[in-house]
Formats: sequence, C-alpha cells, structure tokens
Amino acid sequence: MEDSPSMDDHQDSSLVVGVGLCDSAPLLWRLQDLKTARRLGLVGALLGSLPRTPRQNQRLGRPLLLLPEEEQLLRDEEAAGALPGPNQDVGGAELRRQFEEDQQRSFEEQSVLALEDRKSALRSESGAEAVDEALCGRLEALDHSFSFPQSAMAVQLSTARAGLSYCPEARAHLQASWPIREQNNPRSDARYQVFRDLRGRGFYLTSAGKFGGDFLVYPGDPLRFHAHFIAVCLTLDESICLLDVLAVARLGSNVKKTVLLCSPVPDGGVCYTSLQWSGMV
Repeated sequence: MEDSPSMDDHQDSSLVVGVGLCDSAPLLWRLQDLKTARRLGLVGALLGSLPRTPRQNQRLGRPLLLLPEEEQLLRDEEAAGALPGPNQDVGGAELRRQFEEDQQRSFEEQSVLALEDRKSALRSESGAEAVDEALCGRLEALDHSFSFPQSAMAVQLSTARAGLSYCPEARAHLQASWPIREQNNPRSDARYQVFRDLRGRGFYLTSAGKFGGDFLVYPGDPLRFHAHFIAVCLTLDESICLLDVLAVARLGSNVKKTVLLCSPVPDGGVCYTSLQWSGMV
C-alpha cells in the first residue's frame, strides 16, 4: 500500500483550508476546501442536504463537519484559515445572487408542475376518455388565468448556514472565538495526541461513537477500506473498569476489529495496547 500523504507534504499557501464555525462546530463549505482536506487525509462527515433532494442518511452533501482533532491538526500545521466574518462580506453578493437565481428557477419549475396538476384534476373531473370541446376550453382558460403564488412554493431549508443570513443577530451567532477546543482538558489533549500520532503514521480516522470508542482507524481511504481498529484514548493515570474492557473487547470481536487502548506518554509518543476477545473461562 502506498504511503498516505502527511501534513508536512502540503505546506504551500494554496492548500490552506477555510474553516467556518457554526457555534463551536468546524465546518467546510467550499468544494476546494473539501478536496484539500481529503488530500491531507482528513475525512470528516457530510451533514447537509443535497439540492432538491429530500434529506436522507445515505445521500448527504456539504457542509463537511470536522472532528475537533481534525480542526486542531489543521491549525497546528498552519493549514487552516477562518472564513470571513460578518463584517467581511467577501463573495457574499455573489452567493446571494446565486441563491436568488436558484430560488427563481425553482419557482418557475414548481409553477409548471402546479399547472400540470390542475390540468390533470380537470381531466379527472370530466371523466371523458376523449378530450371534448368544453374541456379544451377550460384547459385553455386555465393556461391564461392560472397563477402560482410564491407563498406556496416549497423551499429547501439548509441544515446549517455560514454567513448567508440577512439577520445580523443570526450571522453573529455563527461566529466563535479561536480556539474552539476546550483548553487544559487532559481527556481532550489525549485524544488529540493519539489522533495526531495515528494520522502521522498514515492512518485515516473517523469518529467511533457507535462502536464505543474514540476513533475508527483505517489503513487507507475509508471509501476503499474497512476500519481495522477501534481506538480508545486514555491518559496514563486514568483507571478503567474491567467490565468496560470486556465490553469493548467483545464488541471489537463482533465487528471484526482490534481494540487499541491508546495513552500518550511524557516523551511525546503514544503507548498502544491491543485487546483481543478469546472467550471467557
């Protein structure tokens, strides 16, 4: 398997990722930022609706939600930049123009569909198999008199927005102070050190909440590989209940993954202990 690109391989300024903050969530909105993050080995999770498509779990679009550790790694490697704030409306006029054009196009399409629905209703009411002269007259009159109000238009609502609101209060709510991670938290620091170490070894990481761990660890791009490990991050002096160890080891066995207990050590490295379920005596 080829070595995965490391953060050190992408230091030119053209690869700076613009991170937008919604409350305290780091989001990537621009397509070029998503591509750059992927080249840097950061996966994230899509959480937006695709245009004109009902929200479904198997088909999601931008924005891309980053893990706190992914956002921190970008900033530590000077590969992250904050998107413009509410007083720096860079590209805002162009975004609003595109939004208004999309809304107008959607309104015209929905007007045509609404007119066709009314015509179909008239044909059903007539009950005639052949189109008679009276029905043709009613359909022609409908073409000239039909009006579809904009208030009846179905509108796609975004699940999250970044600076696209006309309301100053709403735009201000989207801003957050850097850094967004909780400071001086041993647990958070341990997670980040483990994330950075594993990413530096060429692994790809995603959230492992549904598997009872901190990270799912992939040997390559998650689009091509299954995760091999479930990483559980602990500080060296943190105690863990034996039943919790048994539970996570059994879960790892059931999903065919190796559980790693990961603890940062004072010299800057990380100590890894693998668990494998072999049954109970």
